[in-house]
Amino acid sequence: MRLRRAWSALSAALVLAAPLLVPPAAQAGPPRLGWELKETGVTARLRGLAPVSRDVVWASGSEGVVLRTVNGGRTWRNVSPPGTEALQFRDIEAFDAKRAVALSIGEGTDSRVYRTEDGGRTWTETYRNDEPRAFYDCLAFFDRRHGLAMSDPVDGRFRILATDDGGRSWQVLPPDGMPPALPGEAGFAASGQCLTVAGARDVWLSTGGADRSRVFHSADRGRTWTVTDTPIPAADPARGVFALAFRDRHRGIAIGGDYRPEEASPHAAAITRDGGASWQPATTPPPAYRSGVAWLPHLPFAAIAVGPSGSDVSWSAGRTWQTFDTGSFDTVSCTRDLTCWASGESGRIARLALR
Repeated sequence: MRLRRAWSALSAALVLAAPLLVPPAAQAGPPRLGWELKETGVTARLRGLAPVSRDVVWASGSEGVVLRTVNGGRTWRNVSPPGTEALQFRDIEAFDAKRAVALSIGEGTDSRVYRTEDGGRTWTETYRNDEPRAFYDCLAFFDRRHGLAMSDPVDGRFRILATDDGGRSWQVLPPDGMPPALPGEAGFAASGQCLTVAGARDVWLSTGGADRSRVFHSADRGRTWTVTDTPIPAADPARGVFALAFRDRHRGIAIGGDYRPEEASPHAAAITRDGGASWQPATTPPPAYRSGVAWLPHLPFAAIAVGPSGSDVSWSAGRTWQTFDTGSFDTVSCTRDLTCWASGESGRIARLALR
């Protein structure tokens, strides 16, 4: 059975069960999930991922690499911007097979934004950071015109960059509406998911490294923000919330932990039902640090988390998780046509399949 039909059938069953909050496992046994690896021909670590559809996917990573497929991963074209081999493209957002915006991270001028309108044949550098203390981590778009990028704190507040023309030009937003950062607080450029949006105006950013992890929320495209503590442990530069995913303006999942492989990561997931105003720990979190998270399309309670030591699925809107794969991935993203993709170290890219 094709993945599209399988997801549709599973979605229908889950919707019927929604009033009782019964996961599919209680209906006819849980579906078996697995990753189908695709050969990319590169060894770069691909932390940026932007699937558009089952066929069109963009990915970005270390060594200035940007990849694109238009045939569902059967072949990949290296469309890296020229002269960027020293940069790390930790995030990428794509609108279709032709147009994409890529963010390189790093201190000072290493933080840049590039845009293509011809499938990566040519690129235009549309922003180069000139603030030595800024370090941009993540990028997110509300629609084809409006988007934001976030930097670690400058003068005690997170810095927000905004575009209203699809990434062709950028402006730093006034800092007045941003609550003060905690000592040591920063974002994590691990998966391109420390900044996420839902709807036309709501955006959230996640943090760690301070004495507690927090999630910031703006309902006006980054002009003003509120902030809430989460139960995911911090108190160390390697700990905190690494990724966020929101199903809508209310239901969200936070994923993180401690990225050092020798450290355990208990309580590495949390959920919200009020748009991030409050967070509750997952009752059965993933067993280790996770850096990426995504809601499965058209399944009201289903989500996937990934990290260097494995992938987990939740059939309960993030309350409980179970591992289904032990391969290494850094980020995960799903599309409206019922496909999910993951990417990570050594050029690894895979598409989710039902076994």
